[in-house]
Amino acid sequence: MELREEVLKIAKQAKEAAQKLANLSSTAKNEALLRMAENLEARKDEIQEKNRRDIIFAEKKGLSRALIDRLTLNEKRITQMSDSLKEIAKLEDPVGRIESMWRRPNGLLIGRIRVPLGVIGIIYESRPNVTVDAAGLCLKAGNAVILRGGSEAINSNIALSDVLSEAIEEVGLPPGCAQLIKTTDRKAVEEMLKLDEYIDVIIPRGGESLIQMVTKNSTIPVIKHYKGVCHVYVDEEADLKMAEEIAFNAKVQRPGVCNAMETLLVNEKIADKFLPKMIQRFKDAGVEIRGDEITCRIDPNVKKATEEDWSTEYLGLILSVKVVSGIDEAIAHINRYGSHHSDAIVTKSYSRSRKFLQEVDSAAVYVNASTRFTDGGEFGLGAEIGISTQKLHARGPMGAGELTTTKFIVLGEGQVRQ
Repeated sequence: MELREEVLKIAKQAKEAAQKLANLSSTAKNEALLRMAENLEARKDEIQEKNRRDIIFAEKKGLSRALIDRLTLNEKRITQMSDSLKEIAKLEDPVGRIESMWRRPNGLLIGRIRVPLGVIGIIYESRPNVTVDAAGLCLKAGNAVILRGGSEAINSNIALSDVLSEAIEEVGLPPGCAQLIKTTDRKAVEEMLKLDEYIDVIIPRGGESLIQMVTKNSTIPVIKHYKGVCHVYVDEEADLKMAEEIAFNAKVQRPGVCNAMETLLVNEKIADKFLPKMIQRFKDAGVEIRGDEITCRIDPNVKKATEEDWSTEYLGLILSVKVVSGIDEAIAHINRYGSHHSDAIVTKSYSRSRKFLQEVDSAAVYVNASTRFTDGGEFGLGAEIGISTQKLHARGPMGAGELTTTKFIVLGEGQVRQ
């Protein structure tokens, strides 16, 4: 079968499955999710064996340590994926929830009710856990999903997809509920992006080039999950010990993810006191510092930052540092160079924390906490399909609720329009 025909067949099966899923009971959906979780646990060894093939290939290709970390599936991470499915099963079903209801003067009762999006196409790189999270969340929200992972994780994704598909069929649901395009041929993505008759929305997760390609070529609406150029601003009234712990966690705890800090902004009034110890701690952890002129004066061993550095998502142990005159300059820098993902202020000032929350135009804005919390699981969503950095139709971590839309319901007693 030709590639085009194969992708079309998958899309048609998904469309049929979506019609059944839209009206499926919460009990039936949760049964499928729990069976998927059980099967993952039972087949850990098989999944890890397939994952090792991808890791070996990635190492031969010379992929970065951060990318290999994203790719790796150890026993703990497989258990976390299984636990995530169980958490999704516990969540309230968003489908059928009445958002609002009101009565018009003519007696009509009008309301909004949550309904599935339909068929969701997800195009992603590196992280095989997306295969599980996406399948679980889409199922919970009554959507069919078509998955197309990156070539570097093909063996892992096939193994995970097979386990999930078997679980879905074991509970009597159609196989079209969650399907993986099992080819590394990039033409499969091109074909997928043209199928607006069958696919309702595309969600790309990956690097800047992938997202731009999808946005440019898709005839289907796209929800972009763009890069994470995240900031921590240390205010003049910050608790400096707290600031040190937050900044270190935001950069070092897991540097290869989109909610890791890429730029540290420090108020000039406390820079001389705060930065020497902070920079040394980063250096001890293997972080390369790229700083502005003031930062380089404070520590002459710091590499001079370029204009490009301020808007770069390093996804590794590199950090840009800039000393700013105050909160206004910090906010202006974030809104100019950031990616509207996650940004934090460390301060004891109520007025400046409120100003930061109001004026920073990002999907998640923090006061006195690490940006690393921008995650569906950490936000209590069970898991996430990704983190949307645009404003339509969802923003921030997208859980099951964000994978639905609304329709109007109108209840009358014979009214006709005059």
